[in-house]
Amino acid sequence: MLRTSFSAAFAAALVLAGCASSMSRAERLSLYEANASEPLKQVTYFSPQGWEEVDAKHILVTMRPREQYLLRLSGPCLDYDNGAATMFFSGQIGGFIQPKFDRITFAGSPISCRIEEIRAINVDGVRAAMDARDAAI
Repeated sequence: MLRTSFSAAFAAALVLAGCASSMSRAERLSLYEANASEPLKQVTYFSPQGWEEVDAKHILVTMRPREQYLLRLSGPCLDYDNGAATMFFSGQIGGFIQPKFDRITFAGSPISCRIEEIRAINVDGVRAAMDARDAAI
């Protein structure tokens, strides 16, 4: 039973990512920001299940199927093959990721980016907004 619930939640996260990819970068950023919390001081670190580039300074990280975060990074330093690269977090002191302290880097890239801001995403809010968008089209 738990495996079925996990699979359903993971599938839902993939559907959200797939639908979002048909939107422009500006539309996706606006959607995520509209459904984001206030900036967080820290986030418990789990090995991310996935991530996607939103624009040159933002990525959406999925820690768990229903736990996503919008990260604003220092500068346009995302020089990789749009989601094909492996992402690593530096730091994670005490099992947490903190803005202004931790950095991310991508496999095969000498560049790292400081995390400037972390905001939790309301996954249900994003899903509802996408459903409304699809119904209007």
